[in-house]
Amino acid sequence: MAQTASAATVPTVLVVGDSLTAEYGLRRGSGWVALLQQRLDSEKVPGRMVNAGISADTTSGGRTRLPALLRQHKPAVVIIELGGNDALRGMPLSMTRDNLASMARLSREAGARVLLVGMEVPPNYGAKYTQEFRQVFKTVAQAEKIGLVPFLLAGVADLPDATATLFQSDRIHPNEMAQPTLAANVWPALRALLVKR
Repeated sequence: MAQTASAATVPTVLVVGDSLTAEYGLRRGSGWVALLQQRLDSEKVPGRMVNAGISADTTSGGRTRLPALLRQHKPAVVIIELGGNDALRGMPLSMTRDNLASMARLSREAGARVLLVGMEVPPNYGAKYTQEFRQVFKTVAQAEKIGLVPFLLAGVADLPDATATLFQSDRIHPNEMAQPTLAANVWPALRALLVKR
């Protein structure tokens, strides 16, 4: 009986994301979400990672499927890793911002703490758009009073010659070598939310 009770108290961490979360082009279990589970286990921080990443997903898609995920998993923490595909598809920044804010509110209303994972676009989008896109994540995090990882690919996409060593052949998706850096970027904020409970 004691084992069942303790299993029920392990908080669920729901990760709603796109191909960067869904292990696109990677061996199953080698992506940053799986590595965070290993980190939780090794540091004896109770937590069960649930990977709800879908390749090519947008903030609109995430917003649509979030209510069912919240009902199904009853997470203590929700990590939102979406927005990159909005930029690729030319969606208005206001739509991305509204969708992320709505997801944050839905998660909070379901009793979860929220961590927003930011993304950046390549410089060829232009300096103005690049800055405005980056600001979307900061604005939502401040307005909704949620945690923020400013840039999931920090230490990967911003390195010289990164495309040759840390990305898959499409030059968009990080390879397996890059995944520990992604996990390390998210870990401090995730750990703080779980320990704070």
